[in-house]
Amino acid sequence: MSVKSKTRGSAFGRAFAVVSAAIAVSAAVENRRRPSSRDLTTLGIDPQAFDRLG
Repeated sequence: MSVKSKTRGSAFGRAFAVVSAAIAVSAAVENRRRPSSRDLTTLGIDPQAFDRLG
């Protein structure tokens, strides 16, 4: 497998992870639940800072 192919796969995987995390966080907030720390971190949001929102 070439480096270019690995990079493309890596970028696609990262994009998929971000979209999935965004959907999960959106659903949690909509249902008045706390999103998972993993999903928040994937989106670049500090989980402790999220707790201070309110």
